[in-house]
Parts: sequence; structure tokens; C-alpha cells
Amino acid sequence: MKQFKCGDVVLGCEWVARNDDEGVLFQEIQSHARDTHGMDEVPPEVVEQIQRVITEV
Repeated sequence: MKQFKCGDVVLGCEWVARNDDEGVLFQEIQSHARDTHGMDEVPPEVVEQIQRVITEV
């Protein structure tokens, strides 16, 4: 299972997502970025940051 902790990218955010499917995980991350952080699109440099901090749990 893969895990993403938003606080690893956005300091102070405690949102965490887990999913076996990395594609689904990214959909969840994009929804969270839009709904919570007001990002209509996730810039490529942020996608790179996200990819670096996704862990296997």
C-alpha cells in the first residue's frame, strides 16, 4: 500500500491518503489539493515533490 502525507509537502497539513493503486492515490491527492489548498491544477514541480514523499506502508 502506498501512502502520502500532505504535511511532507505543505507544512502543517495533517491529511494522509493511502491506496494500493497509485493512480487512485493521485486522484485523491488532486482532489485534496483542489478542495483544501485551492489548487485547480497541481504544478509539475509539486507533482515531483509528491512523488518523492510517497512511501510504501
